[in-house]
Parts: sequence; C-alpha cells; structure tokens
Amino acid sequence: MTTKTKPWLAALRTGLMTLAASGMLFGVLAKANAASDENLTDDKPGYVPSAEEEQLDPQFQRTEVFYRTNEAPGTIIVQTSERYLYLIQPNNRALRYGIGVGRDGFQWQGLVKITQKLEWPDWRPPPEMIERQPYLPRFMAGGPGNPLGARAMHLGATVYRIHGTNMPETIGTKVSSGCFRLINPDVIDLYNRVPVGTKVIVRQAPSVSS
Repeated sequence: MTTKTKPWLAALRTGLMTLAASGMLFGVLAKANAASDENLTDDKPGYVPSAEEEQLDPQFQRTEVFYRTNEAPGTIIVQTSERYLYLIQPNNRALRYGIGVGRDGFQWQGLVKITQKLEWPDWRPPPEMIERQPYLPRFMAGGPGNPLGARAMHLGATVYRIHGTNMPETIGTKVSSGCFRLINPDVIDLYNRVPVGTKVIVRQAPSVSS
C-alpha cells in the first residue's frame, strides 16, 4: 500500500533541504573567501595603482555611520573581524573606513596610542613577511609605489601601524602581518584628522553598536 505524502509535509521537507543546501553553499563560499585571502601576496613593491583601482566596493568606502560608544570623539576603534576602522565623532556618529587586517595568526587586540606620524614612509618588511616572500627588498624608500602608501601612523611601542597601501584590492581581506591598511585617499583623510596621542582601540569581536 502506498502512503501519500501530505502537501504540508512535502513543503517542509523541501524547505529543510533548501536551508541545508544554503548552509553548505555558505560554507563553500567562506572557504573560498579564506583561500582567496591566502592567495593574495602581502605587497607588490613598486606597483602604483590607478585612480580607478582605488575605487572600493561600496561596503568598504569611507562613510559616516551611526555608532554608539562611550569613547570620546577623536578615538579610533578598529574592528578586525568587520574589516572596518571607526573614527568616533560627536552625537553617536563615526567615520567608517574599509581596511585590510592581519592574516590568521597575526591578528591582535589591545589599547594603544598613535606615537608617530609619517608622510610617504620608508618600508622595511618584517622578518615574517620576508620568510613568506624571500624575494622582497629589505628596504624601499617612500613614494607612490611603496607598500606603506602615502601615510603611516605608528601604534604605541609595537611594530604595527595604520598605513596606506599600493594594493587597493587587499582592502576587506586579511593578508598583512598585523598592520591595518587603507587606500591612500582614506589614509590621507584619517592622517589629517588625528594627532599624535590619539587613542586607538583594537578589537577582534564584532561590533554591536554600529
């Protein structure tokens, strides 16, 4: 004897199968995105991006957003997991910048201050980067093709910086050795807004305020 499946039960089964397939697809896409990050090189010394290349996807373009926090205006909050840097403004607002962050194993969090600001900084790749890319130069003078970009802001007594980049395609990815990179127009904008001594909070957990 054949048992006929009720319409509502068939619909439920179809829905569950669709959700399962979506979950599997999400997992595949997440792995693909991680793999694409790993396949990106840290830097391309000497490469000068065009103005068109520095036009970011809308989600990473500089914009003003709602951001509730007890931190004073002028504070920088870096949300590593979101790939955003927030410059706190009055009245629960913030300027949000898309950033590139450290690769797995090189991410960190903490409270620091900007201790030095440099225009068109020289570049000396750290040992970890040279180990991954032994062909890199050990020193490169500042300029348009420099991987540190147009500006750099040193963070406390660490080796980390907020800096520009000559690789706009790495914004929104995790490929650095722990620094935070912005496209050159954005890092110049941020550089002009913050003084030495600015408080910088680096967080890895997702924000619940923006």
